[in-house]
Amino acid sequence: MLSETLATGLERYKIGPKIRALRLKKNLGQVQLGEHTGLSPALLSKIERGQLFPTLPTLLRIAMVFNVGLEHFFREGSERPLVAVTRKKDRVRLPNRPGETTPSYLFESLNFPVTDRKMDAYYAEFRPSSKQSEPHQHMGAEFIYVLKGRLIVNVDGDDTVLDEGDAIHFDSSAPHSYRSQGQTAPSAIVVVVP
Repeated sequence: MLSETLATGLERYKIGPKIRALRLKKNLGQVQLGEHTGLSPALLSKIERGQLFPTLPTLLRIAMVFNVGLEHFFREGSERPLVAVTRKKDRVRLPNRPGETTPSYLFESLNFPVTDRKMDAYYAEFRPSSKQSEPHQHMGAEFIYVLKGRLIVNVDGDDTVLDEGDAIHFDSSAPHSYRSQGQTAPSAIVVVVP
């Protein structure tokens, strides 16, 4: 049995109502959620009503069904807007292909601290007169805004030339690649929405 202090501390996270909100959003009944998690509907009902606090392994089983991390349940105050700051000094610069000696571009995640992201935002720098990056594709859409230089974006075999201030939006399930043109190293903001 939990002490009153521990129970009060856990109540403020409203874990049960958060589970219920996720379940209703997916149009799942407690029986269906029980089938996915191996937990009984009675246990799920007690958890949702705040009569019982789940253990971390139990909570993880539930989180995996809804594709959220454990941190989803421990954020306080759902009425507060999400605010996350990524400082330049904290960003990690990565090559487009790990282990490549001369990558086509380097990128830094601009929103890596945010869990349950609705989009991925990057700052990218392309090498001057670099070779074209390897074509790649992923589900969703991609948006690129060129901050500096000239960037050529190839989508499904068609080149589009972008200069400073130009933007492009495309279906990223089509094969696409990038290359710079000219002596100025282009930089861009790239946003990917799954």
